[in-house]
Amino acid sequence: MTRTDPADVPRPDALLHFGVFFQGVNHWTIWSDPSSGSQIDPASFLRVARTAERGLFDAFFLGDGLRLRESEGGIHELDVAGRPDSITQLSALAAATERIGLVSTSNTTFNEPGDLARRLAGLDLLSGGRAGWNVVTTHNAWTGENFRRGGFLDHADRYRRAEEFLSVARAVWDGWPEGAVAGSVDARSWSVPDAVGRVRSKGAHFDVDLVPTLPRSAQGHPVIFQAGDSGEGRDFAARQADVVFSAHGTDFDDALAFAEDIRSRLRAAGRAEDALRILPGTEIVIGATEKEAEEKARWVRLEQVTPAVALGIASRLWGFDLSGRDADGPLPAEDPVVAAYDGKFGTRQLGETLDTVAEWRAKAEANGWSLRETVIELGPQRGHVGTPAGLAEKFARFVRHGALDGFNVSPYLVPDGLDDIVELLVPELQERGVYRSAYTGTTLREHLGLAPVA
Repeated sequence: MTRTDPADVPRPDALLHFGVFFQGVNHWTIWSDPSSGSQIDPASFLRVARTAERGLFDAFFLGDGLRLRESEGGIHELDVAGRPDSITQLSALAAATERIGLVSTSNTTFNEPGDLARRLAGLDLLSGGRAGWNVVTTHNAWTGENFRRGGFLDHADRYRRAEEFLSVARAVWDGWPEGAVAGSVDARSWSVPDAVGRVRSKGAHFDVDLVPTLPRSAQGHPVIFQAGDSGEGRDFAARQADVVFSAHGTDFDDALAFAEDIRSRLRAAGRAEDALRILPGTEIVIGATEKEAEEKARWVRLEQVTPAVALGIASRLWGFDLSGRDADGPLPAEDPVVAAYDGKFGTRQLGETLDTVAEWRAKAEANGWSLRETVIELGPQRGHVGTPAGLAEKFARFVRHGALDGFNVSPYLVPDGLDDIVELLVPELQERGVYRSAYTGTTLREHLGLAPVA
């Protein structure tokens, strides 16, 4: 899989794309550091968006949630929590920024297509064609409890509903053809008679009859983002998405395998291989030297995985409350207890859990790790660490060998976590000709180099 021939560069002119992910609910943002700002103050959102725009990022991506995360029937209090309605927040940012794309996470399981399509169209028009939609399908029962029907959909049903949802949304966005509005003050009516089409759709999930209220934006449709990593999720992205997020952006061979799998699915769906952009989520830690970068990364992980967070992660893996244990002591001697999946946050399948616990125990014993050290070393890993020059060389290889198109960056500090990337890494990428020196378009679709909407 690894390409070692320096002359074997399939995409010698490819440019790296950056988005920034303002997460909101998570434990990865270091809220306890004195340099950390508010997670809910509008000024924080504006500071991150403007820094990203100064760094010529493609998009500001806002995570959204319909309910705070829960674990074992209670609020998951270890989270940083505070996410406004994403379309409302992004509409405010549209007036305070000029070029950066504005991507809303909006749910297809608990929204309705006519209403959400109209609100996304409004954001797209307000921003001059900079809107994107991260299509998510909620799987947990506790979010469903916010809604009259409650519950959650099976995995396959969630994607069927999402596909039908998107079909209706696109029909809404296409409701006003070119020339629908009269081109002269002498016309008999403001709109051309019968130009605006009615949208009628009756399927397994929706029964829609509406007249769209807005024309297309400068980019035609909001850009569609998708993040599912299952087979169904990848197929959905290949059929429907413009951009796919992934967890395959740290190891080169793993990233390339994911990219080649996506390209295979694009071909099977009858789409061109370059019809979709691949932007793995990542964290980037930068130091003046490799040693400094590693020391900084270690500090970041210790601040992210506090003793309470380590015990919380281990509790979800073992299936019972470990909050009274010593995080700096050994792993639990008890076997994990895992029920069948019931829609709760963090629940695992038994076989997967037993394998993970066995791996953790073996490596903890071999290395003398405490519970917290084990979580730090073997828990979810967070991306790239290095000097500006070293990271620029690394990222150039990733993008020019077709392993990815860029990264969706999660800052570990808000609102100043992008400063090192913009001030130190971006110039190194530009020097290597692998990053834009200026925006060349005005819409998100143009930033990403996507084909116009037909």
